Amino acid sequence: MSSDLQWLLLRKSNSYMVKGLPEGPIFSKEPGNLLNIHSHKYSGLANAKTIDVSDVNGKITITTYKTKVSPRAVAPARSTFSVRSRSGTRRALGIASSTAKRGYRPDLRKATLARTAALLSAQKEPKGAPPKKLRGKKATKGFAV
Repeated sequence: MSSDLQWLLLRKSNSYMVKGLPEGPIFSKEPGNLLNIHSHKYSGLANAKTIDVSDVNGKITITTYKTKVSPRAVAPARSTFSVRSRSGTRRALGIASSTAKRGYRPDLRKATLARTAALLSAQKEPKGAPPKKLRGKKATKGFAV
């Protein structure tokens, strides 16, 4: 089945759609949708070539799906790259650009990098608040004592 026909069947109603306001944008929670926007370009279900960025046990995995594989072969149809939590966005940029250089959805390069950077920043522990500095009379009293 072609990707256009799949999109025509999925666009009106599917279980991954998130509708907030009647006039507002429609979002999507489907796997492989990097920007969570309900459109044909970013759809993980309607496109044959998708890039999925997910967080699995503290590691970020970037999964690409191979197109010329039998529909019954599920595991061999995927190729995964993992990014360690401490490696930063530079490694993720290398993986995203390498998939784009091979001709595998170069239009999703920025979206892949943005999703990876968001997941890496969510994994970091927030910094503690710095100690409060005393000002005015309290500072002079504390200094004199």
